[in-house]
This record gives sequence, structure tokens and C-alpha cells, in this order.
Amino acid sequence: MIDHNSLIDRTALRRHRSRFNANRGAFLHEEAIIEVQDRLNIINKSFNDVAIITPHRSLWQDEFPYALILEDEDFLDFQDHRFDLILHVMGLHWSNDPLGQMIQSIRALRPDGLFLGCLLGGETLKELRSAFATAESKVTGGLSPRVIPMADIRDLGALLQRAEFALPVVDSVKLITSYETPLHLMADLRAMGETNAQNARQKSFTRRTIFSEMIQTYCTHYSNDQKRVNATFELTWLTGWAPSEAQPKPLRPGSAKMRLSDALQVEEKSLKD
Repeated sequence: MIDHNSLIDRTALRRHRSRFNANRGAFLHEEAIIEVQDRLNIINKSFNDVAIITPHRSLWQDEFPYALILEDEDFLDFQDHRFDLILHVMGLHWSNDPLGQMIQSIRALRPDGLFLGCLLGGETLKELRSAFATAESKVTGGLSPRVIPMADIRDLGALLQRAEFALPVVDSVKLITSYETPLHLMADLRAMGETNAQNARQKSFTRRTIFSEMIQTYCTHYSNDQKRVNATFELTWLTGWAPSEAQPKPLRPGSAKMRLSDALQVEEKSLKD
């Protein structure tokens, strides 16, 4: 049953994900796997009990063979396990309740356990979004939701804080890809299982004139020197720790034992009124 009050149509999302083609659609997951490994390597901590939440189990199972891997459903079936590392990768941007996903995750972590999330950020497909908006506005005089709205870094940082993660950090990595035409990009999105699954999406076929106008607009404004079109993907990374007494705490205001000017070895000057 479809909940029309939700942003995402989970039935449509499952249908789109069933079309996933690893030969064409795995490159974002491959980038995420490399980035996860790099981030874990610089943390001076070993992780033994690992859970991974992802829509495509097979891509992550080989890299983390001993991890519990779960689908990114609304209810995460942790089965009362306690983990020291939870990876939530490439699914949060399709969640109707990303805060709920984070709260479930922090409750399944041991004290000082690490939550590391990766999702598509607000710069993703900005070219396609702009080209469709221009084309549809010109042809029909209106707009319809073609690309899912994605959260920016500030909003995601606020969600980490609301979930009560300690030491929350949000950052992003942008990937600029290129395609022969916008239609090749859309074919790759289908292979990724990342096509539009919003409840508010247009259910009827898009008019050919809109596609023609979109392609012309895209090629005019977003072509590169090789006569291909650019497409941006932003991988946004969320880092948070389950609270622990062993974690560093900020000093109380006024508790410093040295003036900042002394520490920097510079002359202190008063501000003019």
C-alpha cells in the first residue's frame, strides 16, 4: 500500500532497484567503498562487529565479508545486536525518515561506536535538474518533480545532532562525470536504480517536446571541451560517534590557562570602540 503522505514511493523504489545493472550502475558504490576504506584507515581504532545498511548487498559483501548487511527499510532489523561500526551507504537520500534511520543506528551502537553514512548530496544531478526545469517551463509553463530533492550539508549536520551523535562531522566529495548525451546519463541512472521514485512524480509519459528541449538546453549549457555533457554527483559523508565517557569533552568557557595571544606569540591589541 502506497503512503501518499510520504515523499518516497517505496514500491516504485524497489521496482527501480530491481533493474540495477552492476556493469553500468556500480561506480558510485565503488567510489564509496574506496572512500570508506580510506576513512577507516585513518581512524586509530579496530572494528570487529560491523553492520552495513545498503540497497545493494552484493557490492559490499565482498569487501566486508563478516558484516551483517541489511536493506535500508524503514525499520532496521538489528535484532538487538550491538555494533562498534555501522555503515549506512547509498540509501539515506531515499529515506522517508533519515533522522529515524540515524536514531535506530545510534541505539544499535556500543559506546564510542562509529556511524559512517554516505548519501547523494544536494549538488547531485544539478545539470539535469536545471535542464529539465528550463525545458518544462518553456514547453508547458509549469514544473514537475523530476529529480529527488537532496539535503545539503547544514541540514544533515543538524540531523546528526538531533540523533545525539557525539563529534558529528559532515563533508562531501564531488564527482564530475561525462556522457555522450543526456540520454546516456539517464540510461546510467536507470542502471543504478536511481530513477525518480517520488510519490509526487509525473505518472504519465513525458512529452517528446520536453525531452527535445531538455537535451538541447543540457548540451548548450553543460557540454565540455570533448563535446560530451557533464554530470555532477556529490557523495555526502556523515560521521558520528555513540556517546562515551572516554571521548574528549570541550573545555568550559573561561577555563583556559593561557591567553590566545601568548600561545600564538603575538601582541594582543584591544578593539576600537
